[in-house]
Amino acid sequence: MSADFWAGYISGAAGILIGNPLDLVKTRLQAGNAAPNAEPVTAGTGPATATATLHPPWSFRQHFESAGTLVKGTTAPLLGYGALNAILFVTYNRTLTALHDSPELPASFAKVWCAGAAGGLASFVISAPTELVKCRAQVATDQATSSWTVARDVWRREGIRGLYYGGGITSVRDAFGYGWYFWTYEWSKQAVSSPTDTDRETAIKVLLCGGLAGVVTWASIFPLDVIKTRVQTQLLNAPSHELGEREALLHRETHGKRLSTLEVARKAYQAEGAGVFFRGLGICSIRAFVVNAVQWAVYEWMMRLLRQP
Repeated sequence: MSADFWAGYISGAAGILIGNPLDLVKTRLQAGNAAPNAEPVTAGTGPATATATLHPPWSFRQHFESAGTLVKGTTAPLLGYGALNAILFVTYNRTLTALHDSPELPASFAKVWCAGAAGGLASFVISAPTELVKCRAQVATDQATSSWTVARDVWRREGIRGLYYGGGITSVRDAFGYGWYFWTYEWSKQAVSSPTDTDRETAIKVLLCGGLAGVVTWASIFPLDVIKTRVQTQLLNAPSHELGEREALLHRETHGKRLSTLEVARKAYQAEGAGVFFRGLGICSIRAFVVNAVQWAVYEWMMRLLRQP
């Protein structure tokens, strides 16, 4: 495997370990189920309806039922996001090279954006099922529900097609978001870097540029991510005493019919206004800065390490 593959894999896994607690809060806020002990939505209200017992978004304690909640839903992204990040960076570097530019010091930011979008689109193969399993595990309050049980149940019920439910909106989100991700990182890095920088100054600037890239990326795609989360956490079947919560994902749909992406977006807007598409953006921005600062620092460090003779 190439150096950028392993550097991307390890940096992606590191980001998941650091950012999962804040990601859990973000997912629950987006899904409209901020309080795990909130009253369930009544039948027929659709996936976009918020529960009437929402806690303030700054009240974090209700999101963590136990210490295990801190790593809830981590297994799927830990395995998947490492591979996703590897594919992302390999595709980005190869695409930029094919566009006759240098991944080390690109001259055209337009080509950087296009290469980032290509990387995001390629990573959809892994990001779609990973996101689906992660989100469904995170919104579940039953401690018996894990990434493995969610993946197993989806596979048994719908097969490979079920794991890619919501894949269309996920691919659009990834392509658009990663275009800005690489663009912001390269633009800010070139803007603040100097040939006279010491190793310490370089490391600090990589952290700052990586964090900025994460914040800009999530700000640009957050409404798409809210819709994606709600699409993927729709209730597939009504809950039953025998099946438990893992079979009854977040919201009940009218007559058991799953809503399309546009229907989810429309109902969310009608029920909760435009603000619903930015719910959780604050906590997501904090997480994005921390996670992506670490990811870029690990990636750059691994690339230097693996390229040594």
